[in-house]
Amino acid sequence: IKVVKMKILLIGEYSNVHWTLANGLRRLGHQVTVASSGDQFKGYCRDIDLTRKRLSAIGGVQYLLNTAWHFRQFKGYDVVQIVNPVFLDMKPQRILPFFRYLKRNNGKIFLGAFGDDHYWVQSCVEKRSLRYSEFDIPHRNEPLQKATELQCEWLHSPKAELNKLIACESDGIIACLYEYFVAYQPVFADKTTYIPAPINTDELQFVQRGKADKVRFFIGIQQARSQWKGTDVMLRALRNVARLHPQTCEVREVVSLPYAQYVQAMLQSDVLLDQLYSYSPAMNALTAMAQGLVVMSGGEPEIYDLLGETENRPIVNVLPSQGDVEQALKLIINQKEHLSDWSQQSRAFVQKHHCYTKVAQQYVDFWGK
Repeated sequence: IKVVKMKILLIGEYSNVHWTLANGLRRLGHQVTVASSGDQFKGYCRDIDLTRKRLSAIGGVQYLLNTAWHFRQFKGYDVVQIVNPVFLDMKPQRILPFFRYLKRNNGKIFLGAFGDDHYWVQSCVEKRSLRYSEFDIPHRNEPLQKATELQCEWLHSPKAELNKLIACESDGIIACLYEYFVAYQPVFADKTTYIPAPINTDELQFVQRGKADKVRFFIGIQQARSQWKGTDVMLRALRNVARLHPQTCEVREVVSLPYAQYVQAMLQSDVLLDQLYSYSPAMNALTAMAQGLVVMSGGEPEIYDLLGETENRPIVNVLPSQGDVEQALKLIINQKEHLSDWSQQSRAFVQKHHCYTKVAQQYVDFWGK
């Protein structure tokens, strides 16, 4: 069977999804270009830099001209995938001509459901598919400020109209998390799919956990998104438990580290705390699991069912409350002799479901339909 090699363009970046996917596609023999800002301070790799250098009006003009200059090269690709409807750092009305250009000058174009957008916000606000979310936190009376901001940004706005247009005109929509999949699937059932996030297990060193006397907990804090990710709640719970168990609990907190430094910092830990309100593990949690860390994050039954996983369910799933997090932390400490087994299960889960070459082939298969 002759395998058709494709020329692929991936635009935009969230949490290293596109760069990891690109490396998987390259291993399969495809020609791939990644154009992005590197996801701002995280500094992920890319082939073409689309970073906006300054926020001033002059900086906006420079960014527009630089982007237009790069887009002259974006012709003749078999597949173009954008990371989000707002795949460039500019107003929606300025983005639309760039989308039209990509659609006119290339083969197929696909929309990534990888982050905040109209359909996800709408799904959360209308409580269609999720028992809880960042927009509907149990036992919390007032909404998070970020939730209010996102409703204004994505529900009845130019961004919402851009999202609707791009979703309709795209050849397909790919969601990397359960919550994004259930937001798009009811509206675009004929062209929406779920494909797990890709993780490069070849580059991530597996270290057997459970050998230290203390359980070493790790929490990464993005200052601008701490409340939104639930890191504030998890951090309070972790500090409380650490005070009660100083002999068996060690806490490491890092703030807004670039990706390479962040991965190295994680290596010295046993358990990662990440994303209190999610149903499924995202890139950060999966990267930790690939290194053998036990992860406390989104691990609801829905994501395992979507993956078809009935046996190995290694994620420590917690409900979005400080009390539930504290209870889970104490359970880990009291059963730390099982850390070694949990560590192996974490790595095995990522290798089975998120291996970057396996995921890349799933993309190729979907693009080819």
